Amino acid sequence: MGTLTVVGSINADLTARVQRHPNPGETLLGSGGGITAGGKGANQAVAAAYLGANVKFVGAVGQDPYVEPALKHLKESGVDLSAVAEVDDTTGLAIITVSDDGENTIVVIPGANAHVDSDFVASRRESVATADIVLLQGEILADGFAAAVQDATGRVIINLAPVVEVDKQALLAADPLLANEHEAGLILEQLGQKAASDAPKDLAQALIDAGFNSVVLTLGAQGALVAADKELIDIPTPKVTAVDTTGAGDAFAGALCARLLEGDDLVQAASFAARVGATSTLKNGAQASYPQPSDVLGEVTDA
Repeated sequence: MGTLTVVGSINADLTARVQRHPNPGETLLGSGGGITAGGKGANQAVAAAYLGANVKFVGAVGQDPYVEPALKHLKESGVDLSAVAEVDDTTGLAIITVSDDGENTIVVIPGANAHVDSDFVASRRESVATADIVLLQGEILADGFAAAVQDATGRVIINLAPVVEVDKQALLAADPLLANEHEAGLILEQLGQKAASDAPKDLAQALIDAGFNSVVLTLGAQGALVAADKELIDIPTPKVTAVDTTGAGDAFAGALCARLLEGDDLVQAASFAARVGATSTLKNGAQASYPQPSDVLGEVTDA
C-alpha cells in the first residue's frame, strides 16, 4: 500500500446540549460538556488509518489539557504524528451547542491550527513530497494549503471544507475535488463560475468545466456522484437509520483515500466510501464512530 499525508486541523470538540438555543444575553442550563476528538483533517486521517491505510499527519496542537483527547484516535489508529508540532497556543477547539430539535451552532477557535502556514509546511516538506496522496481541507491557513499543493509530487485530493479563499491554481490541482452540494456552489462562486442549476449533475459538470480533472460530490442519504473521464456516475449508499451524522463526510473522504491507495479506481473507491460514511452514522460522534476492518459495513440493496 502507498502512503497518505493529511495536512490539516486537529481539534478538541466541546459539546453542550440544550433544550433550545439561548437568545442574546440569555443564560440557559444544559448538559454534556464532554470533550471528544475532532478537526476535519484529523477525522479524515483517522478514518483512513482505521481502514488500514498508512497515514502521516502534518499539523499542530497546543500546550493545554485538550491535547490528550484531541490526539486520542489519531494515536489509537496508528497515524504517524512525527510531523505534528506542539506550539505555544491552545489546541484547536470547536464549541458545539446542540438543541433538542437537532439544530446546532458551532464556534471554531483555530488555536494551533493557525500556525500551519507556508513556513510550517515547508519545514515538513518531506512528509508531503514523499506521499502517494496528499489530502487537504479548508481548516488551515491559505498559504499553508498552497505550500502543501506545491510540495506534493503524488495525487492531491482536496475537500475544501469550510470553503475559504485559496489560490485558484492550488485548488484546481485537486484530483478529485471532494465536496457536498453546498460547498460545490461556493467553490464555483469562488472561481467565478456558475452551474446551469443546483442539481448535483449540473454542479459536478460545472466544476469539471471550471478545470477540475475529477469531482466527487457527496449527497448524504442519496449517496454520491462521480464526475470523471467525461462521465457522471451515480454512487448509491446503504439505507440506514442514522443515529448521528457528525463526521460522516470525513469518514467518506478518509475511506476514499484508503481505497485509492489500494488500487481502486475512483468509482470503486467512492462506492466503498459511501458504505463507510453510512456505517459511521450508526454511532454517536465522529472519530469514535468510524469503522475498522473487523466491522461489518452497510450494504447497498435494491429495497
